[in-house]
Amino acid sequence: MAGFGHLASALERRLWRDARSAGVVHVGVLVGGAVVLGVAAQRALPGPLPRTFGTAVATWAVLGGTSLDREAAEVSRLLAAGHLPQARVQLTHLVGRDTRELDESEVVRATLESLAENTSDAVVAPLVWGAVAGLPGLLGYRAANTLDAMVGHRSARYERFGWAAARLDDLLNLPGSRLAAALATVLGPDRRGALRAWRRDAAAHPSPNAGPVEAAFAGSLGVRLGGTNDYAGRIEHRAVLGSGPAPDRADLERARVLARRVGAAAVVVAALLSRRRPGRPAPASLRGRR
Repeated sequence: MAGFGHLASALERRLWRDARSAGVVHVGVLVGGAVVLGVAAQRALPGPLPRTFGTAVATWAVLGGTSLDREAAEVSRLLAAGHLPQARVQLTHLVGRDTRELDESEVVRATLESLAENTSDAVVAPLVWGAVAGLPGLLGYRAANTLDAMVGHRSARYERFGWAAARLDDLLNLPGSRLAAALATVLGPDRRGALRAWRRDAAAHPSPNAGPVEAAFAGSLGVRLGGTNDYAGRIEHRAVLGSGPAPDRADLERARVLARRVGAAAVVVAALLSRRRPGRPAPASLRGRR
């Protein structure tokens, strides 16, 4: 998506105004263009088998589960080796908060929170959209998610211009985040704890999508997430998720296992959903029946 990022930045330079309407145009052109490209590519593929292959290739291209796990594993490795300063630097690949003064426990917490949230955003959600809408769904979702990362955060420049990107990303992540939270609840070591934390704590999170997933991970693993985060001098006090102790390195390894389970289960769910997608040819045994 590097080329898309360059295109989005170039268009932003032409369209930027401190107004929501300018952001709506920015998002509409870029996400709409990605969807149109997906439709054209899907129509150009001759027959169900090439379309399935094309969707699989696009899915592989947009999923971020492997790189996410690799980044979390590297943070864990550095902490295990006693290299806290290097772990803080590595953590910047995963989070937007200031990591320079974090102690080991806070580094673990930030990594686990990012692992939970991005399992939804970078793995489960694109699988869902690819399953229900094929190439247009995959490319449209990835475009919206990229724009949210670029302009959807709160800052003086993007408070209004980035509003549309943030809200669209919230909307598109609703189904994926609920599925990810449900899978984390079912597949984790403490189902009751995950469900309890999801019901009790998720709504207090500022993100309608990160809240359920992070709460389900926290409850399932029996740890406590949330707390004070520093975003370049902007302090946010996040609600506590879960009721256990602060997570340690062992909990981070358990979270990596849970994230992989959630991702694998999401592949199965997506495969089942894709078989029911409108527009797919009916099974031969049903053709001709009225």
